[in-house]
Amino acid sequence: MHPMLNIAVKAARRAGGIINRATRNLDVITVKEKAANDFVSEVDHEAEQAIIRTLLEAYPDHSILAEESGASGRSEYEWIIDPLDGTTNFLHGLPQFAVSIALRHRGVITQAVIYDPTRNDLYTATKGRGAFLNETRIRVSKRAHLKPSLIGTGFPYRQIDHLDTYLAMMRDMICNTAAIRRAGAASLDLAWVAAGRMDGFWELGLGPWDMAAGALLILEAGGMVGDLEGNNGYLESGHIVVGNPKVFAQMLALLAPHLTPALKTPR
Repeated sequence: MHPMLNIAVKAARRAGGIINRATRNLDVITVKEKAANDFVSEVDHEAEQAIIRTLLEAYPDHSILAEESGASGRSEYEWIIDPLDGTTNFLHGLPQFAVSIALRHRGVITQAVIYDPTRNDLYTATKGRGAFLNETRIRVSKRAHLKPSLIGTGFPYRQIDHLDTYLAMMRDMICNTAAIRRAGAASLDLAWVAAGRMDGFWELGLGPWDMAAGALLILEAGGMVGDLEGNNGYLESGHIVVGNPKVFAQMLALLAPHLTPALKTPR
């Protein structure tokens, strides 16, 4: 395992331990609403600080981009952190949440960890070295057509500017796939695509911390990742489409008629 990935795994497991302990006392956790339908708990903050401490102990000169504490430091190495993706699920006792950590070096994601503390599932990837689930190599699905595919998504519940457009997209996806799933933690959805558990996924309005690690996992598992036009601007736009190569292309074609100027990534 790459030394930087090893440190990220250590950080993710520490955060996962904090999260698992907190699940025993959900009724006493302090929660704040950052924005409409966007919650943060003391557990998010505690897990994030544990991750940052672990990373900076090993690499004190690296910079940080974290969901709760924002950006800090100036370095060609930047850690992108979501300490608890799926906070709403977590607060309701729904066991679908994860820790997501990625390393970006000179603009390229090179290391990725997604840790599901409930199942003790550890997804890892290093650029050029493949993607793994608990040390077993994973690959995207081989399904060749959209119609029999299982596709994941996330509802735009925080920013509803594109809600009508999204609902039109979802209607077409429902009519042209085997089924749609919305589990509530984008990082895990992406990891599941990498592992072949779902054939594709799309969502609008995500943060880079939701996507960075999962995107590398999918690429290293042989899949495709893009914005709504299939290009590389997903971390900037917040809009993402992923899948195995054949399903990815068919998803883009299905979504294309719904793309408004506001949903296209600036060039």
